[in-house]
Amino acid sequence: MNTSSKNALTMKHKIGYGLGDAGGCMTFALMGTMFSKYCTDALGISTELMFILLLVWNVWDFLNDPLMGALMDKSFAANRNPEGKFRPWLLRSSPLICVTFIALWAVPAFFDGVTLLCALFALKLLYEASYTMFNIPMGSLLSAMADNDHERASLSSARGIGSGLGNALPMMIMPMLLKKFGDNNPTGYAIGAAICAVMGFVMCLMHYRMTEERNVVTAPTNAAENIKLTDILHVFRVNRPFWALCVHGFFICMMQYVGNTLSGYMYSDVLGDIAIGAYATVLSAPFMAVIFIFGPKLAKKLGLEKIIRSGLLIGCLLYLSLFALHMVMDVNAWVHVIWSSMAMGIASISIYMQWGLVGEAIDYNEMITGKRTEGSIFGTFNLSRRVGQTIGNSSAMLMLGWVGYDGKLPVQSAATVTGIKVLCVLLPGIFVLGSWAAFKFLWKMDDETRQQLAEFKKNNKKTEV
Repeated sequence: MNTSSKNALTMKHKIGYGLGDAGGCMTFALMGTMFSKYCTDALGISTELMFILLLVWNVWDFLNDPLMGALMDKSFAANRNPEGKFRPWLLRSSPLICVTFIALWAVPAFFDGVTLLCALFALKLLYEASYTMFNIPMGSLLSAMADNDHERASLSSARGIGSGLGNALPMMIMPMLLKKFGDNNPTGYAIGAAICAVMGFVMCLMHYRMTEERNVVTAPTNAAENIKLTDILHVFRVNRPFWALCVHGFFICMMQYVGNTLSGYMYSDVLGDIAIGAYATVLSAPFMAVIFIFGPKLAKKLGLEKIIRSGLLIGCLLYLSLFALHMVMDVNAWVHVIWSSMAMGIASISIYMQWGLVGEAIDYNEMITGKRTEGSIFGTFNLSRRVGQTIGNSSAMLMLGWVGYDGKLPVQSAATVTGIKVLCVLLPGIFVLGSWAAFKFLWKMDDETRQQLAEFKKNNKKTEV
């Protein structure tokens, strides 16, 4: 399957691509940080029931990711939509995300008992299906826009900036509303969700308008028959860099979702002020800015994989040293916020820059299999991340119950406070270490392989006439 490039990658393309993750994260960030607290404190759902609900929800989420990716590959091979392979899906899914997200955070509070649970359950499924319909093509679009390592790094950096913006704004908006209305009052959650959903919808539409599928796929007439839903099984057998990315995706999402799911409890029940989460987001911004400004230049000089691996190791050491400090003294809230923001920010280099490596794994897979299936590969990579999200998100609530958390108590016991510190600081450090190990021991994309890949891409590129 050959490709031909359209116009050069422009600043408009980069800004537009970054707005995709910004728009998606405007809603998704709250799902990882505030949704559990909304359910336990505002809706009155127990941690045990939340564990079961999150497990069911997340199992569905990680099953539909590779299916959505394969559907996009096969649909485009069969129909050759003139608007592109991925961008039409962005336009279909953006309004669905906005509507289902607002409903999820507003409608269940009008009910009680079983009716509340049914409404919550159904609306969560609808939101996640809508988000998957947007996120898979948005992520896959990178390989359809970037033509080389430098362009992949530039788009990854742009996506990182967008992700940072999309994660920061909700975490400044929602905590302030909860401080005003109370974190056990559903009104603050509903207002915050509506504001973030509308802002995200606008960003998603701008993402659609400002991007372009530069690498035009030139497929044979029988491409639909050549692409099968089972192709991804062969990818796992032959594509070792993809294996490394999947292991990394699993561990880094465990870090994110254990930490983010429980961050509200850390701020309110250990540090004494839930609004401090907004300041933590602001304090992490300088670290993100440095990464996004210098990331593409460093990637061009050192390589994406080396930058990612170094960031993971430093982030791990910061988390472990912060936990050690918590165990020997009462850590000042601002010290914790600054230290943990550094740990999260530096470890998150891997999250923001990983997309360039996904593009490289897609190119490598085309070289060794003869098929270019961005949707399937990105969808399956997202599956590995969803598995990490499922275990992290669900087990976080289960472990919170194990350490004795009771949302009805005004003050938690000393043992519970210590348990929250373990869950919010020590466990993320261990998970970051696992992500580092994936690149240290599994990622084997050496200079010789990259040279072969460059020759393959050069020989298979066709210039449009």
